Amino acid sequence: MKHLLLMIALSFSTAYYSQTETPQEKTLINSKAEYPGGQEVFRNEFMRMVYAYVDLTAYAVNGKFSFIITIDKNGKMSEMKIHPKVKYDEEFKQDMNFAMKRLKKKWKPAIQNGVPVSSNIIFDINFSSEHADHD
Repeated sequence: MKHLLLMIALSFSTAYYSQTETPQEKTLINSKAEYPGGQEVFRNEFMRMVYAYVDLTAYAVNGKFSFIITIDKNGKMSEMKIHPKVKYDEEFKQDMNFAMKRLKKKWKPAIQNGVPVSSNIIFDINFSSEHADHD
């Protein structure tokens, strides 16, 4: 009788533990902000707007410049920082912002834990007195 009770207890406990499911982990999606067509398309369109709307000869822009752009959770460019500083820095920044706003495509915002969030993108442009290279 003891053996029968032991066998029944073991079979119930095995059946109980084998049927328990481990909780599925929610797959979290994380991604960076993306411009339609990619960052190279963004650079080319941005530089086209710079040459169309900004007189670069009015500024001392020679060398490599880093642009830090904030992309908000709706995919809009909301803020831009430029390094290094140049003579007439505020005017230069305003002109670059003007050129940036001429770009009509929205970014796909960054995703963190499945939710759109604000993020920064950084890109460099090498300006010279004759032309700009796209590093």
